[in-house]
Amino acid sequence: MKVLSVNLGRPQPVPYTDQAQGVTGIDKKPADGPVRVTAPGPKGTGASGLAGDAVCDLRHHGGDEQAVYAFAREDLDDWERELGRSLANGCFGENLTTCGLDVSGALIGERWRVGADLVLEVTSGRIPCRTFQGHLGERGWVRRFTRKAATGAYLRVIEPGEIRSGDPVEIVHRPDHGVTAAMEFRAATTERELLPRLLAAGEALHSEALARARKYVAQQRG
Repeated sequence: MKVLSVNLGRPQPVPYTDQAQGVTGIDKKPADGPVRVTAPGPKGTGASGLAGDAVCDLRHHGGDEQAVYAFAREDLDDWERELGRSLANGCFGENLTTCGLDVSGALIGERWRVGADLVLEVTSGRIPCRTFQGHLGERGWVRRFTRKAATGAYLRVIEPGEIRSGDPVEIVHRPDHGVTAAMEFRAATTERELLPRLLAAGEALHSEALARARKYVAQQRG
Protein backbone atom coordinates (compact mmCIF):
# COMPACT_ATOMS: atom_id res chain seq x y z
CA MET A 1 0.00 0.00 0.00
CA LYS A 2 1.42 3.35 -0.98
CA VAL A 3 0.77 6.88 -2.15
CA LEU A 4 1.18 7.14 -5.92
CA SER A 5 0.99 10.93 -5.87
CA VAL A 6 0.43 13.85 -3.51
CA ASN A 7 -1.78 16.32 -5.38
CA LEU A 8 -2.18 20.06 -4.92
CA GLY A 9 -4.65 22.50 -6.50
CA ARG A 10 -4.27 26.10 -7.56
CA PRO A 11 -7.19 28.55 -7.76
CA GLN A 12 -8.61 28.64 -11.28
CA PRO A 13 -11.56 30.66 -12.60
CA VAL A 14 -14.33 28.45 -13.99
CA PRO A 15 -17.95 28.97 -15.11
CA TYR A 16 -19.38 25.96 -13.29
CA THR A 17 -19.03 26.79 -9.59
CA ASP A 18 -21.35 28.75 -7.32
CA GLN A 19 -18.42 29.84 -5.18
CA ALA A 20 -18.60 33.64 -4.82
CA GLN A 21 -15.31 34.40 -6.60
CA GLY A 22 -15.96 31.82 -9.33
CA VAL A 23 -12.74 29.91 -8.67
CA THR A 24 -11.93 26.33 -7.70
CA GLY A 25 -8.89 24.27 -6.73
CA ILE A 26 -10.43 20.93 -7.72
CA ASP A 27 -8.03 20.24 -10.61
CA LYS A 28 -5.10 19.01 -8.53
CA LYS A 29 -1.68 18.08 -9.91
CA PRO A 30 1.04 15.86 -8.44
CA ALA A 31 3.61 17.75 -6.36
CA ASP A 32 7.29 17.40 -7.22
CA GLY A 33 8.65 17.33 -3.69
CA PRO A 34 7.64 16.78 -0.09
CA VAL A 35 4.43 18.36 1.22
CA ARG A 36 3.77 19.33 4.83
CA VAL A 37 0.40 18.13 6.21
CA THR A 38 -1.15 19.65 9.34
CA ALA A 39 -4.62 20.17 10.83
CA PRO A 40 -5.97 23.32 9.11
CA GLY A 41 -8.53 24.43 11.71
CA PRO A 42 -12.34 24.33 11.89
CA LYS A 43 -14.50 24.11 8.79
CA GLY A 44 -15.43 27.55 7.54
CA THR A 45 -12.05 29.04 8.36
CA GLY A 46 -9.61 26.16 7.94
CA ALA A 47 -8.77 25.16 4.38
CA SER A 48 -6.66 22.23 3.18
CA GLY A 49 -4.38 20.24 5.43
CA LEU A 50 -1.72 20.21 2.72
CA ALA A 51 0.63 23.17 2.40
CA GLY A 52 0.20 24.82 -1.00
CA ASP A 53 -3.20 23.27 -1.75
CA ALA A 54 -6.07 25.64 -2.54
CA VAL A 55 -9.54 25.24 -1.04
CA CYS A 56 -11.71 27.99 -2.50
CA ASP A 57 -15.16 27.21 -1.11
CA LEU A 58 -14.83 27.01 2.66
CA ARG A 59 -18.59 26.49 3.05
CA HIS A 60 -18.35 22.90 1.87
CA HIS A 61 -14.67 21.97 1.78
CA GLY A 62 -11.65 21.99 4.01
CA GLY A 63 -11.39 22.11 7.77
CA ASP A 64 -10.06 19.60 10.27
CA GLU A 65 -12.53 16.83 9.41
CA GLN A 66 -11.88 17.18 5.67
CA ALA A 67 -8.20 18.07 5.87
CA VAL A 68 -7.14 15.43 3.32
CA TYR A 69 -9.08 13.64 0.58
CA ALA A 70 -7.86 10.25 -0.65
CA PHE A 71 -8.99 8.27 -3.67
CA ALA A 72 -7.80 4.89 -4.94
CA ARG A 73 -6.05 4.60 -8.28
CA GLU A 74 -7.93 1.33 -8.74
CA ASP A 75 -11.23 3.26 -8.67
CA LEU A 76 -9.88 5.83 -11.12
CA ASP A 77 -8.92 2.95 -13.42
CA ASP A 78 -12.45 1.56 -13.13
CA TRP A 79 -13.87 4.95 -14.11
CA GLU A 80 -11.43 5.15 -17.03
CA ARG A 81 -12.87 1.93 -18.42
CA GLU A 82 -16.43 3.08 -17.89
CA LEU A 83 -15.97 6.59 -19.30
CA GLY A 84 -13.56 5.64 -22.07
CA ARG A 85 -11.05 8.37 -21.22
CA SER A 86 -7.84 8.88 -19.30
CA LEU A 87 -8.06 10.14 -15.73
CA ALA A 88 -4.87 11.55 -14.27
CA ASN A 89 -3.95 11.34 -10.60
CA GLY A 90 -5.59 14.26 -8.81
CA CYS A 91 -8.35 14.81 -11.37
CA PHE A 92 -11.08 13.85 -8.87
CA GLY A 93 -9.78 16.57 -6.57
CA GLU A 94 -8.00 14.05 -4.35
CA ASN A 95 -4.93 15.03 -2.38
CA LEU A 96 -3.69 11.45 -2.16
CA THR A 97 -3.95 8.98 -5.02
CA THR A 98 -3.31 5.60 -3.44
CA CYS A 99 -2.41 2.12 -4.66
CA GLY A 100 -3.31 -1.15 -2.95
CA LEU A 101 -5.67 0.44 -0.42
CA ASP A 102 -9.46 0.03 -0.30
CA VAL A 103 -10.16 3.69 0.39
CA SER A 104 -13.95 3.60 0.12
CA GLY A 105 -13.98 0.46 2.24
CA ALA A 106 -11.90 2.09 4.97
CA LEU A 107 -13.59 2.20 8.37
CA ILE A 108 -14.55 5.45 10.03
CA GLY A 109 -11.85 5.99 12.65
CA GLU A 110 -9.33 3.85 10.77
CA ARG A 111 -5.87 5.36 11.05
CA TRP A 112 -3.15 5.39 8.41
CA ARG A 113 0.51 6.17 8.87
CA VAL A 114 1.75 7.77 5.66
CA GLY A 115 5.49 8.06 5.33
CA ALA A 116 7.53 8.36 8.51
CA ASP A 117 5.41 10.68 10.66
CA LEU A 118 1.97 11.58 9.28
CA VAL A 119 -1.03 9.83 10.85
CA LEU A 120 -4.48 10.34 9.32
CA GLU A 121 -7.94 9.20 10.47
CA VAL A 122 -10.91 8.43 8.21
CA THR A 123 -13.96 10.63 8.93
CA SER A 124 -16.43 10.25 6.03
CA GLY A 125 -17.03 9.75 2.35
CA ARG A 126 -17.12 12.57 -0.22
CA ILE A 127 -20.41 14.00 -1.50
CA PRO A 128 -20.20 14.96 -5.21
CA CYS A 129 -21.09 18.53 -6.12
CA ARG A 130 -21.82 20.76 -9.10
CA THR A 131 -18.16 21.81 -9.32
CA PHE A 132 -17.06 18.17 -9.55
CA GLN A 133 -19.53 17.55 -12.37
CA GLY A 134 -18.49 20.69 -14.23
CA HIS A 135 -14.82 19.86 -13.85
CA LEU A 136 -15.22 16.40 -15.38
CA GLY A 137 -17.70 17.52 -18.02
CA GLU A 138 -19.71 14.30 -17.78
CA ARG A 139 -23.51 14.44 -18.07
CA GLY A 140 -25.29 13.12 -15.01
CA TRP A 141 -21.98 12.78 -13.20
CA VAL A 142 -23.33 13.43 -9.69
CA ARG A 143 -25.94 10.71 -10.16
CA ARG A 144 -23.42 8.25 -11.61
CA PHE A 145 -20.83 8.85 -8.89
CA THR A 146 -23.51 8.48 -6.23
CA ARG A 147 -24.80 5.24 -7.71
CA LYS A 148 -21.33 3.65 -7.73
CA ALA A 149 -20.59 4.80 -4.16
CA ALA A 150 -16.82 4.44 -4.64
CA THR A 151 -16.55 7.67 -2.73
CA GLY A 152 -12.96 7.84 -1.50
CA ALA A 153 -12.39 9.10 2.02
CA TYR A 154 -11.93 12.35 3.90
CA LEU A 155 -9.38 12.25 6.69
CA ARG A 156 -8.37 14.33 9.70
CA VAL A 157 -4.77 14.85 10.79
CA ILE A 158 -3.88 13.04 14.02
CA GLU A 159 -0.12 13.56 13.82
CA PRO A 160 1.31 16.10 11.34
CA GLY A 161 4.12 15.20 9.00
CA GLU A 162 5.75 15.54 5.62
CA ILE A 163 4.82 13.23 2.76
CA ARG A 164 5.71 12.67 -0.86
CA SER A 165 4.82 10.46 -3.79
CA GLY A 166 5.85 6.86 -3.21
CA ASP A 167 5.45 6.94 0.56
CA PRO A 168 4.14 3.71 2.11
CA VAL A 169 0.72 3.64 3.79
CA GLU A 170 0.30 1.46 6.87
CA ILE A 171 -3.02 0.86 8.63
CA VAL A 172 -2.10 1.33 12.29
CA HIS A 173 -5.60 1.17 13.79
CA ARG A 174 -8.78 -0.44 12.53
CA PRO A 175 -12.02 -0.23 14.58
CA ASP A 176 -14.39 -3.19 14.81
CA HIS A 177 -17.72 -1.40 14.19
CA GLY A 178 -17.96 -2.07 10.42
CA VAL A 179 -18.96 1.48 9.43
CA THR A 180 -17.06 2.32 6.24
CA ALA A 181 -16.66 5.55 4.32
CA ALA A 182 -18.87 4.05 1.60
CA MET A 183 -21.59 3.19 4.13
CA GLU A 184 -21.53 6.73 5.52
CA PHE A 185 -21.86 8.03 1.96
CA ARG A 186 -24.81 5.78 1.16
CA ALA A 187 -26.52 6.78 4.41
CA ALA A 188 -26.10 10.45 3.51
CA THR A 189 -27.38 10.04 -0.06
CA THR A 190 -29.49 7.06 -1.11
CA GLU A 191 -30.02 4.81 1.92
CA ARG A 192 -31.11 6.90 4.88
CA GLU A 193 -32.16 3.78 6.72
CA LEU A 194 -28.44 3.19 7.30
CA LEU A 195 -28.10 6.35 9.40
CA PRO A 196 -28.63 4.64 12.79
CA ARG A 197 -25.77 2.25 12.05
CA LEU A 198 -23.37 5.17 11.74
CA LEU A 199 -23.65 5.88 15.45
CA ALA A 200 -21.41 2.89 16.14
CA ALA A 201 -18.48 4.93 14.79
CA GLY A 202 -18.96 7.52 17.54
CA GLU A 203 -16.91 10.70 17.64
CA ALA A 204 -14.55 9.48 14.92
CA LEU A 205 -17.36 10.18 12.44
CA HIS A 206 -17.45 13.58 10.74
CA SER A 207 -19.43 15.81 13.10
CA GLU A 208 -21.97 16.74 10.40
CA ALA A 209 -22.63 13.06 9.63
CA LEU A 210 -22.89 12.27 13.33
CA ALA A 211 -25.42 15.06 13.85
CA ARG A 212 -27.43 13.85 10.84
CA ALA A 213 -27.53 10.31 12.20
CA ARG A 214 -28.54 11.44 15.68
CA LYS A 215 -31.30 13.64 14.26
CA TYR A 216 -32.67 10.77 12.17
CA VAL A 217 -32.74 8.42 15.15
CA ALA A 218 -34.48 11.02 17.30
CA GLN A 219 -37.12 11.57 14.62
CA GLN A 220 -37.74 7.84 14.31
CA ARG A 221 -38.23 7.54 18.06
CA GLY A 222 -40.53 10.57 18.13
